[in-house]
Amino acid sequence: MVAWADGTGYPARGAVRTLSETFVLGDLEVRRLGFGAMRVTGQGVWGEPDDLERALAVLRRVIELDVNLIDTADSYGPEVSENLIAEALYPYPDELVIATKGGYTRPGPGSWEPNGRPGYLRKAAEGSLNRLRVERIDLYQLHTPDDDVPFEESVGALADLQQEGKIRHVGLSNVDVDELEQARAIVDVVSVQNRYNLAHRSSEDVLDHCEKLEIGFIPWFPLDMGHLADEGGALANVARNHGATPAQIALAWLLRRSPVMLPIPGTASIPHLEENVRAAQIELSDEELTEIGQ
Repeated sequence: MVAWADGTGYPARGAVRTLSETFVLGDLEVRRLGFGAMRVTGQGVWGEPDDLERALAVLRRVIELDVNLIDTADSYGPEVSENLIAEALYPYPDELVIATKGGYTRPGPGSWEPNGRPGYLRKAAEGSLNRLRVERIDLYQLHTPDDDVPFEESVGALADLQQEGKIRHVGLSNVDVDELEQARAIVDVVSVQNRYNLAHRSSEDVLDHCEKLEIGFIPWFPLDMGHLADEGGALANVARNHGATPAQIALAWLLRRSPVMLPIPGTASIPHLEENVRAAQIELSDEELTEIGQ
């Protein structure tokens, strides 16, 4: 089992263990390992969780573990994740940063339909404000470009909301480098959230561009390892050498991959949450980093 820096195992309930590495999103300092609140909802990211008290306990444990970046979206549930965050954590600790997203509608389980119309995004953001019980959203992200709406119009809606004081910082999700630059011509962008993990690295160019610009890169689905975690593989071997799980090594690899990387692994289990957070204590050598990343 990977230990904390003080040699202990899991921290006691209520105890705080500092995650030392931080990143500044605009003017908000966050620990580089955050929490994704998609999986506290029901099966298929639809409806209420099967065990409400367990979901609330997971969210409260996030704060106890010194994680101060929680990522969510109005489409998770829909609306369920944001409501649970408020129920579990409001009034929020001063340093907690809640990032949410708008731009998808959910007609039913398993269905995700883009909607980047400015009027819809305004309504979505105002709904998130109400559910999260805040006057201003720390980080509001366009969940996805909508092929039926000019990208500049969708981004412009977020810029307007920022000027009105309803959102503090603007982020993007599921974009390429050209779209990032189009958005930056309209509004200051502090983060990009794209799919990125050991098994899927098609956003490598976006990550490198974010690093050059010192923009936070939030990899969604960070624990997808594909066949790399198979017994006898490099990931499994490095995990065994560290007394860790392959998932912990995958997170440690992401943290080493770039200083702007902000993984947000999600879970509905407290033991799994604690396991993920311990990954921030794992120090990979340059050789291990290369071996895993091949």
